[in-house]
Amino acid sequence: MSFYQRPFADLLITTNKHLLTITLNRPEQSNAISLPMIDSLKQVLSYADTDNEIRVIILTGAGKSFCAGGDVKAMEEQSGMFAGESNELRNRYIQGIQEIPRSIEALQTPIIAMVNGPAIGAGCDLSVMCDLRVAGKSAKFAETFSKLSLVPGDGGTFFLQRVVGYSKAMEMFLTGDSYNGEQALAMGLINKLCDDNNLENETFELATKISQNGPIAQAMTKQALKAYKFSDLSSQLNMLATFQGIAQRTHDHQEGLAALKERRSPQFKGN
Repeated sequence: MSFYQRPFADLLITTNKHLLTITLNRPEQSNAISLPMIDSLKQVLSYADTDNEIRVIILTGAGKSFCAGGDVKAMEEQSGMFAGESNELRNRYIQGIQEIPRSIEALQTPIIAMVNGPAIGAGCDLSVMCDLRVAGKSAKFAETFSKLSLVPGDGGTFFLQRVVGYSKAMEMFLTGDSYNGEQALAMGLINKLCDDNNLENETFELATKISQNGPIAQAMTKQALKAYKFSDLSSQLNMLATFQGIAQRTHDHQEGLAALKERRSPQFKGN
C-alpha cells in the first residue's frame, strides 16, 4: 500500500500522474474543519511536498461545499478545537488549525483550490492560502467571522489581502458579506470561473499545464514571490540571483533549452 492509499481521517486522496487531489471529506457538515482533518492535512501535505512525483496539489471539497470553515456545532458546545478557557483556546489554535496555514505556506509544490461550492469563513481563508483558485459558478465566498463576533484565527488577515488587496480584504472582513463567482472573479479572488459541470476538467487542465514546467524553478519562483513583502529590492535581487545560479545548472534547464531548439515539449525530471 502506498502512502496515498492509506486511510486519512476526514480526507480523500487520489493521484493522477503528477497531480495529487486532496478532498475534504465531511460533506454532511459542509466540510467544516475538524481536528482529525487538520492532522490528516499536515501529514499529506508534508509527504507530498517531498515526493518528486507530485508536481501540483489540488484541494477541493466533497459534495456541494468547498469548506464551511469552523464547525458551528462544536462552537456552540465548546468542544473539540473550541474547548477550554481563553488561554487554552489560544494554545488550541496555535497547535491546531494554525497548522494548516503553516503547512500550506511552507509548500514548494504549487497548490490549487478547486472551489466547488461555498467557501465560508475559514473555508474562504483556506482557498486564499492556496496559490491559485478555480471556482464553479455555484461557488460563493464570505469572511463571516464578524457576524459571529470572531476574528480570523486561522490567519486569514495575512492571506486574503495578499490576494485581493488591503481595502477589499477589509471590506470582506468587516461586512461579512457573501460574494458570488462573478464578483470573486472581478475582484481577483479567483483566477478562473467556469460552469460547475466543467470545474474538474478546467482545474485539471490548469494543473497539468503547470506540472509540465520545471518543478525546481517553480519552487524557487514561489519562494521569491512570497518573500517580496518582507524584503527590499536589493534583498529580492540577491535571492533571485542565487536561485538563478541554481536553476541554470539543473538538468531540467538543459532539457528546456534542448526542447526549444528541437521544437518539442520538454520532459522535466525535477533535477
